[in-house]
Amino acid sequence: MLTLLLFIGVICAAFITGDNDFDIARKEVLLRRVGHELLLQSGDTTSRVLPVKKIAENEYQISFEREFAFEPGVLVKITQHVLASSPQTDDYVVNVLTCGNANVAYGFAISGNKRNDIVPCLGREQPRSCYKINIKFKPAGIHWVKNRMLLGSLPLMALIGFIYFRSVRPRRAVPDADSNLITLGALLFDAGNRRLTAEGADIDLTATESRLLLIFALSPNETIERSRLQKEIWEDEGVIVGRSLDMFISKLRRKLACDPGIRITVVRGKGYKLEIKL
Repeated sequence: MLTLLLFIGVICAAFITGDNDFDIARKEVLLRRVGHELLLQSGDTTSRVLPVKKIAENEYQISFEREFAFEPGVLVKITQHVLASSPQTDDYVVNVLTCGNANVAYGFAISGNKRNDIVPCLGREQPRSCYKINIKFKPAGIHWVKNRMLLGSLPLMALIGFIYFRSVRPRRAVPDADSNLITLGALLFDAGNRRLTAEGADIDLTATESRLLLIFALSPNETIERSRLQKEIWEDEGVIVGRSLDMFISKLRRKLACDPGIRITVVRGKGYKLEIKL
C-alpha cells in the first residue's frame, strides 16, 4: 500500500509543480527586460542589469550595476507592458528595496482581475539611489498542459491501483470446479459431505454448521452481518432464535481450532468475520 501511494505521489509531483526550468528561464529574461527598460527611462544607457536571482519560490530579484532614479508610474507601466506577454505572470507583487537597509522604497500589486490592482503614489519620483526590485508571482498551480497530461495519466494510475489491490486483496475461497471442496488455510472444507479435513483427519459438521461455514468461506476476512446469517440459516424454518447463532458459532470455533490461522471473530455491533491469515 505504501509503495503504491509513493508511486502515485511521485507521478503527481511530476505534474503538480510551480515553476519548471523553462518557466524560470522565461521569467528571468522578462525581468531583465524590465530592468533594462527602467534604466533607459532614467537616462542610463550604459550600465548593466545584473543577473536576476530567484530568491524564493515564485519570487525573483532584479539588481543593478549603478544607482538610478525612477518615477513609480513609469515602473508600473514598464512592468505591466513586459509581463503582459506571458500568460503565467498575470498576478504579482513588486517591491523596490534600497540596497543598504532593504527598506521598501515603493511597492505595488497587479492582478489579472484589474479591480484588485493596488498601485499607490504614482506621482512621487524616487531619488537617485541603489535599488533592488523584488517581484513575487502568484503560484500558477497546474498549468493547462500539465493538467492535460495529469488527466491523461489518471487511467494508467487507476489501472495500476486496480492491479495492485487485486494482487494484495485476500483471496476469496472458491469451490473447486469439480467438487464442493473449499480450501480454508490448512483445512479442506467439503460442503457437500459436511466435513472438514485437517492433516488427514476428518471432522464432521452438522447441516447447520456446514451452511453457516459455507457463508463464511465464500467471504473470508469480510464482515458478515448477524441479521444476514440468521436470515439465511433459519428463515426457511420459520423461526429465528437469536442465541442459536451464537451457539453454532461457538461450535464452529471449536472445530476450526485445529488451524490457529483461522478464527471466527466478533465485529462488535455488526456481526462476525472468518479471519484467515495469508
